Formats: sequence, structure tokens, C-alpha cells
Amino acid sequence: MRILLATDAWSPQVNGVVRTWQQTIRELAAMGHEVEVVHPSLGRTVAAPRYKEIRLALAPWAIVGRAMERPFDALHIATEGPIGLEARRRAMSRGIPFTTSYHTQFPEYLKQYFGMPRRITWRFMRWFHGGGRATLAPTQRVTDQLRANGIVRATTWCRGVDTNLFRPIASDLFAGLPRPIHLYAGRVAREKNIDAFIEARLPGSKVVVGDGPERARLERAHPEIVFAGYRFGDELAAHYAAADLFVFPSRTDTFGIVMLEANACGLPVAAYPVTGPVDVVREGVNGALDEDLAVAAERALQVPRESCLAYARSQSWSRVAEVLLGHLAPIGSVGGATPSQDPKNPLARPSSDTNTRGVVSTRP
Repeated sequence: MRILLATDAWSPQVNGVVRTWQQTIRELAAMGHEVEVVHPSLGRTVAAPRYKEIRLALAPWAIVGRAMERPFDALHIATEGPIGLEARRRAMSRGIPFTTSYHTQFPEYLKQYFGMPRRITWRFMRWFHGGGRATLAPTQRVTDQLRANGIVRATTWCRGVDTNLFRPIASDLFAGLPRPIHLYAGRVAREKNIDAFIEARLPGSKVVVGDGPERARLERAHPEIVFAGYRFGDELAAHYAAADLFVFPSRTDTFGIVMLEANACGLPVAAYPVTGPVDVVREGVNGALDEDLAVAAERALQVPRESCLAYARSQSWSRVAEVLLGHLAPIGSVGGATPSQDPKNPLARPSSDTNTRGVVSTRP
């Protein structure tokens, strides 16, 4: 199957949306499927308002138009930005079925950053996702939230962790710091509620892995905290493994893949009992939840690292890919789009002269 993925979030952005799709695409490739990613960097971009790290496509019609003229078997729209909007417009006008996914709590973020009333954002969300055959949400709680706000085709998608990459690694990275080491990894941004971590009365030391619009301010105000910047791959895993506890202060994430990554490195998680953490953290198994982060941290530090490892190893990215495939809407031969294989059976294995390498295509 050849899948067209339209997303406004892609490399070089560093976030859970990008990480989810990169891992899912790897699994799809291993299954023999090909994914073409349609993303902003295929054309000129402009910085998002108040968030220069996020780049938005200036001419999404050109980027999406080129991609949709090539054969594909299924269309998935991952984000509600310019790329996603253009893909939706073209699909609706040509009668091409598509699916969507909900990764970001935009009603909460737009309220925080711009004072946008949530009811207006939810009205847009209902319109955007309402045209799809299914809207994939990361947890049952988010699925219920979407349905309660009128997105009736919402269904639960799962998440996973790469336990080959994220694993216990012997490291003395924080050898000179007072213990316990409390670590945060993610965007250093207002919507992540990072100030709650910074201000929490925690013993030992605090380390922030990541970057974002709030870093400069926080680094000036808190010289006692280690700001390590972005870390990737083995280096990121080593930072997790060298710490004693992972603190996840966000109240607005739909999931929080970093919590599973921390668990896979043997790190328990302390978080608030809100959407995202409640679907990941099992009290006494891989962390603790409490409305007081310091209380959650104290309990989480008692969780054995081996228990965290066992929990993480039960979460598979292959299952994530399988669930996605089960919800995609094959296009057949409708709307003028040309399927890349037999239109009578678009889910069949491609013939020998079809590209079956499963590589990710990002060509313009």
C-alpha cells in the first residue's frame, strides 16, 4: 500500500507528533508499505506566530498539489495546519476518502497563547475532522473528549516506544550533581507547564533536556538548573538513564511519548493525574500521579527501575502501525486519484514492478 501522509509537523521540528510518525513509518516500511510525507519543508516556510521553532508552509497548494497528482492508495491528514487544510480541501473536492488524527490540544493552546475562546476552536475542529472517515486519538480519554465535542468518528490509536534505542545505558553524565536527579525532556514552552517543574520543591538537582521559547528566560532566572538543550538518539537515552526520576508537568498533552521513553531507560515518572499521564502511568508500576508534583516525585522515586523497564517493553510500535492500517480509508479509483495497485483491491500486495521498498518519500 502507498500511503500519503499530510502533516504540518515534521523534521527539523522536535515533538511527539514527529516522533510518533517517524516510528510508525519505520514499522510500516518493515511491513512492505510506502509512505510519502507531505510536509512544509518541501517548499518555502514562515515561522508560526509566537513560535519561531515551528515553520508553516507558505504555498501549501503547490506542495500538496504535486503530491496528490501521484498515485496513492490512502490519504491520512495528521495536522490541522496549512498542509492539512489543503489536503482536506483537495480530498473533499475530488471525493477522496481520508482519515485524520488528533495530536495537539489546540483549544487549550490557542486559549493560552492568543486568548481564543475554546468554543470557536472546537467548532473548527468539528469541521476539519468531520470530513474524515475516522479521527485517530492517542488514548481512550482523548477519544471520549473528541466525541463529547462533536467529533463522532473519533477512535483510539495507541502509542509505543523503541526499546532498542531507549534502554538503560551506563553513564556518569550527572556525576557532579547532588542526587536525586529530576529530569524533564521536551519543548521548553508555556503549554508544557514547565514552570511547574522549575518551581517544584524537589530535593537534589533538576535537568532540562530540550529547547523552546521559554528557555532563555528560565535559564537566566534559574542558574542552578542544568539546561542541556536538545539531545537525540543514544545521547538522549543516556540522559534519561543517568537521572533518577522523570518529571512530566504538562496538563495539556494528549499523550506524552517521553514518559514511555523514560520508562524504557529505567526511569519512573512523576506527573499530574490528567489526560496523557493517566493513560501512561500506573501507580507503583512505572511512576506516580498527584496534584502536588513534589508528592508524586517522592512516591515515584520508590518505584523499582526494573518495573519501569518491564512496562515499557510491553508497549510496541508495531501494534501502533497495525491499528493505523486498520483504520485507513482506501481510495479505490474515486475522485480522479490513481491507486498505485489494483483498484479493485487496493489492500492487495503490489505487483513485482511496484515500489515495495517501504521507504519514506519526501520528494517535491
